[in-house]
Amino acid sequence: MNELKKTTAFGGAAVVLVVLALLTAPRRAVPDAFFDVGETFFPEFTDPDTATTLEVVRFDEETAAAAIFRVTNRNGLWTIPTHHDYPADGKERLARTAAEVIAITKDDFRSDNVTDHEAFGVIDPLDQSVSTLRGRGRRVTFKGASEEVLGDLIIDNPVEGQPGLNFVRVPDQNRVYAARTNIDISTRFNDWIETNLLEVERDDVKHIALNEYQIDESTGGVRRRGEFIVDEVEEDIWTANDVPAGMEVDVVQINVLVGAMMGLEIVGVRPKPEGLSGNLRQAFEARTITNADLQTMQSRGFYPTQAGEMLSNEGELLVRTGEGVLYTLRFGEILFGSGNAVAIGDETSDDQEGGVGENRYVLITAEFDASALPEPPQPSNRDFENKAVGQWTDGDRQNKERADLHAQWQQRTETGQSRAAELATRFASWYYVISAASYDRVHKTREDLLKEIEEAPPAPTAPPA
Repeated sequence: MNELKKTTAFGGAAVVLVVLALLTAPRRAVPDAFFDVGETFFPEFTDPDTATTLEVVRFDEETAAAAIFRVTNRNGLWTIPTHHDYPADGKERLARTAAEVIAITKDDFRSDNVTDHEAFGVIDPLDQSVSTLRGRGRRVTFKGASEEVLGDLIIDNPVEGQPGLNFVRVPDQNRVYAARTNIDISTRFNDWIETNLLEVERDDVKHIALNEYQIDESTGGVRRRGEFIVDEVEEDIWTANDVPAGMEVDVVQINVLVGAMMGLEIVGVRPKPEGLSGNLRQAFEARTITNADLQTMQSRGFYPTQAGEMLSNEGELLVRTGEGVLYTLRFGEILFGSGNAVAIGDETSDDQEGGVGENRYVLITAEFDASALPEPPQPSNRDFENKAVGQWTDGDRQNKERADLHAQWQQRTETGQSRAAELATRFASWYYVISAASYDRVHKTREDLLKEIEEAPPAPTAPPA
């Protein structure tokens, strides 16, 4: 082989080796990492209405435990499984939050290195293989009707110097992105429930009664002060029983009280014992209320009697609407604490005798009070129905008027009965926990609802002639 052929052969071999080296060399990670920047995280998750479950997991560094909040739709009913399956008002909020998550895009690649997860705050709060308590983010998971995962993200620390951007990671993936996450992922219990629990409007309230008494826990006796009753006789004109001389009903404070009822702040719930959901007397006779149930009720400030009554630590507030719906709020024991200890309870929350965050147990019932809608006289006959209007006698016209009034009464009564039954079902299964501020606004005394009669200013005198 001459020198030229040798040179050509060596050159060809070199080219082949170079090509092979290029083909077999490991690809650099950085260019590949930027390949999907700008894309959404879950391209197949496009319809927010397909989401039927939201789960948010936060890590509590103080307790070293993950706190889970879940809202779901079961057989057409929205509930909060993490909060004793309490009914949720969640459809619109869930769809809005899902839409916001769907819109999140991979704005900027940041790292493929798992050692960066702590600094970025995207460690899975459910990951038990990691010993550190720091750097754990919020895990937000959406599921569909068949429990398939639609979207699953870990979101936490904001990106320094870039407002609106947060570090984001998909669980089971190492890659971390910076993404714009302008979303409202609330895990506050009262953000997901009907906030107007009583569903009462200011103009609906026509009757208020304060049943003022206290339970002496040392003796088991009841210190009664009596019942203070306030009724609206005309718009913004109220009268009351047992009003001291020189005093009158304070209409402003009446309106404040009704407003407080409309904005009653529910911060937690507890399921009632099954026997408490119906007739107390029957429950005692059937022995469906156990001694353990009684002890739990008493620890929360409620004392059922075998006569079918329910007494409470701090008396009762009764409010009746024009439809005849009678609400009774029974005020129980103080509950100290905050967060889930108040919202859903834990092994210590019901036993604390002091601390911060004074809340209050409340039992709420609803029933129809027929005395609010007395039955008007019925027509003596219905002969007018078989006559032309021009042939009516005075008696026919009177009977027609009575028939109309009775029909109106019947309709109002049926509406009130239906409304009371609906509310009674809503309240039947629950103890409620209200905030201290809300308790102070609805737990009033007769002195709070009275004021001194203001003397009318003297009439101006005519100037001398």
